[in-house]
Amino acid sequence: MLIREVNISDLDGLQELYLHLHESEKLPETPELISLWNKIIADKDYHILVGEIDGKIVSSVTVIVIKNLTRGMRPYALIENVVTHKDYRCRGFATALIQSALDIAINSGCYKVMLLTGAKDEKTLRFYEKCGFNSHDKTAFIKWIE
Repeated sequence: MLIREVNISDLDGLQELYLHLHESEKLPETPELISLWNKIIADKDYHILVGEIDGKIVSSVTVIVIKNLTRGMRPYALIENVVTHKDYRCRGFATALIQSALDIAINSGCYKVMLLTGAKDEKTLRFYEKCGFNSHDKTAFIKWIE
């Protein structure tokens, strides 16, 4: 598997992969979507990593480095949208992508990396623990705004 950051031409392939996350359909390519995509691509602190096999995006993780005024001005990172195509799961692809995301955080001087999941499946939770995350140090609260 080739691990790389997304490029401008990956929008359709990434949206196709997100159908294996929680999306039910791809977003139409409106000017608003293209504008947002261009902003994401241009943002040096916003990284969408993909795993590619034979030119197909089969796994992805997003890591965002967030500037911070505490902890000696060291940033922190947030990992989100961890997904692997259902036909490619349990092959270590997501593990490799998370490690690459952690490398970005380390190289950016981050003092911590946070990851939230809505998954309740024990297998998924154990997966994140095997990647080095724990659910004991902090308590997460979410307020959905709709």
